[in-house]
Amino acid sequence: MRRLVWAGAAAAIVAAAGVAWNLRGMPPRLAITAIVSAARAAESAAPIYYRDPDGKPLYSATPKQTPDGRDYLPVFPEADAHSGEPAQPKAAAAPSDRKVKYYRNPMGLADTSPVPKKDSMGMDYIPVYDGEDSDDGSITLSPGKVQRAGVKSEPAEMRRIRTLVRAPGTIQLDERRVSVIAMRAESYVQKVADVTTGSRVTKGQPLMEVYSPAISSAAAEYVATITSKATAGIEPYGRGSKQRLTNLDVPEAVIAEMEKSRTVPIAIPWSSPRDGIVLQRAAIEGMRAQPGDVLFRIADVSVVWALLDVAERDLGNIVVGQQVMVRARSYPGRAFAGKISMIYPQVNKETRTARVRIELENADLALLPDMYVDAEIDTGSAAPVLTVADNSILDTGSRQTVLLDRGNGRFEPREVKLGRRGDGYVEIRDGVAEGDAVVTSATFLIDAESNLKAAIKGFAEAGGKQAAGGSEMMDGGRP
Repeated sequence: MRRLVWAGAAAAIVAAAGVAWNLRGMPPRLAITAIVSAARAAESAAPIYYRDPDGKPLYSATPKQTPDGRDYLPVFPEADAHSGEPAQPKAAAAPSDRKVKYYRNPMGLADTSPVPKKDSMGMDYIPVYDGEDSDDGSITLSPGKVQRAGVKSEPAEMRRIRTLVRAPGTIQLDERRVSVIAMRAESYVQKVADVTTGSRVTKGQPLMEVYSPAISSAAAEYVATITSKATAGIEPYGRGSKQRLTNLDVPEAVIAEMEKSRTVPIAIPWSSPRDGIVLQRAAIEGMRAQPGDVLFRIADVSVVWALLDVAERDLGNIVVGQQVMVRARSYPGRAFAGKISMIYPQVNKETRTARVRIELENADLALLPDMYVDAEIDTGSAAPVLTVADNSILDTGSRQTVLLDRGNGRFEPREVKLGRRGDGYVEIRDGVAEGDAVVTSATFLIDAESNLKAAIKGFAEAGGKQAAGGSEMMDGGRP
């Protein structure tokens, strides 16, 4: 039971006198000793610990001297938390002319009292003096506390927030750059060029020679038509015969050669329709090819697709045209730049991801089909927006607040509406103006020291006209 009393007294002393601030930087074991000493000294007014006379962060639980023979200064339970200087025992202290405005809950709850009282655990309420808290909801701390807490402020500025969405994916062929060579009539492969799967070919390069009775018949008819005196110069006749050859997919170069030589070739040379890579070679010398049989499959891989799987939660930030940096796992340190060209209108019900397509230049053919890649999509704001440091936000879950530094140790809580986050900053859509000094460090220490939660609650309930939750009760109970 006595330990509980000591613990309650120590907690009250720490909250009321700012011992928590004085113990900053003290070794944990010494800090615990000081807190226990504070509990025991509550009744005897004995020093709770000793500190360096030069203000250095050096402490001792027992009397001590500096290397040059000076005594460490005692710190008593009623040390002046505002100036940070150790005070004398209560009996020697001069009468204070500060006026107590009200008493607040020692645990930081939104509860105040116009007269001294204890909470349910027997802990004394902490007095709040004139100048420490104001009716406009602002918070005032002494310069000593501000310095010891390491409070830093930074003005709200216009920045472009860069938010990256990371997603894995694979390299795939551009569907518009793939060609197949298939016969449209029964044919026989007489010769195949020295081209294999994986070979790089150019447009017009010979691939094979085929004989087709249907093509030979159409070619003979065409040559006869253009050489006949009866039909020479009659456009419909020549055009119809030539159209038959075109319908059989005879290359234009072969038809032009027929017109020039006026002869029918026995074997028709077949060439590549585009520059690219041979993905499939099914042609074999002497084979019989039926209509529709694919003999060659050629793809242009100078431009490829990166198909990414983007999480469903990130889809709202992604639009066509956004810049993307793609990195292949096979080439560490190298990045390929591209843009979003398509967001597929379907979400995978098992992985909860959507497919996003990126077009990438691949001039050196480094990116191969089915290669794994990792992408970073820049979903940041196109124009600068008002931002503050991410660590300056006090988030309760239902409300977000920042502390405005008004100077001279005065801080004003301000409720804000947030937007995008990125690069350590967060967009402020309402509540703060450009140039306002916003506290970026020690915000939670200020919260604990000044009962900020009560001030914020009073702001919400009274529309910014009252201070902490017990202001009305406090006003009515003043003498």
